[in-house]
Amino acid sequence: MPELAIIEAPSVLGLRPSGVEDLPAALLDAGLRDLPGAVVGGRVDAPAYDQRRDPETGVLNSDGIAQYTVELADAVGAVLARGAFPVVLGGDCSILLANLLALRRRGRYGLLFVDGHTDFYQPAAEPNGEAASMDLALATGRGPQLLSDVEGRAPLVRDEDVVAFGFRDGAESERAGMQPLPPQLRTIDLAGARRAGAAAAARQAVDWLCAGPSSGYWVHLDVDVLDDAVMPAVDYRQPDGLTWAELETVLRTAMSSGRAVGLDVTIFNPRLDPDGRIAVRLVECLRQGLSALTDGS
Repeated sequence: MPELAIIEAPSVLGLRPSGVEDLPAALLDAGLRDLPGAVVGGRVDAPAYDQRRDPETGVLNSDGIAQYTVELADAVGAVLARGAFPVVLGGDCSILLANLLALRRRGRYGLLFVDGHTDFYQPAAEPNGEAASMDLALATGRGPQLLSDVEGRAPLVRDEDVVAFGFRDGAESERAGMQPLPPQLRTIDLAGARRAGAAAAARQAVDWLCAGPSSGYWVHLDVDVLDDAVMPAVDYRQPDGLTWAELETVLRTAMSSGRAVGLDVTIFNPRLDPDGRIAVRLVECLRQGLSALTDGS
């Protein structure tokens, strides 16, 4: 088991200060700090939240997100440089940009995007200007240059190096104005995962990521990929989703390949989990998944 360096990244610049910023403290208190190999990897606080939508980019907090992306990428890069495995606790999904920037500075890497939504909006179609609904589009080089071309490194991840897994918003989001996913970006939606079975679907996703020329892949986990019946502690709820057992299978498969290089966890809102039971179950899910890591990852 490699060293797990836990980085607190409580940014809600891509969403709103609804409680998601409490995610790191809630998971650490629920036992994440006690995982085998876990060490403190630092904390990167975000700039002040600005509720005004930027007129040039159409995105909330666009300058703050650009600044935060560089600062968090520095922290993640320091963990990677010493050979540890970063576990980044958001915050909202816009922190993905920083994690991928840290990898892009090192070369070419892939992305296993485990999320109940595809997050492929452009600002004109996103009703609130929230970058948390645009992160996959921005990461693949689509959107305002300030956020899609950080440090002139666009794209942070290539379409063909991405697998979007477990989403269930496709038709609904496209009807709402989200641009379609590009054909080179591979997908296994919730229905596809169910047809194949979680283990086989996750194996297919990992095989795709390992077959290309990238040096490894990042795992992004938005907890709204889970069934709303077991994970109601999110801000944008939708019916259905993965079971705990299915998500544990996906994470174990992703971690056991020897090619996973880091993980982020986003969107869990502890204020919607008043007795803390969901946090404890989420930590157990992460424990099960991360236990499959090998020193070669």
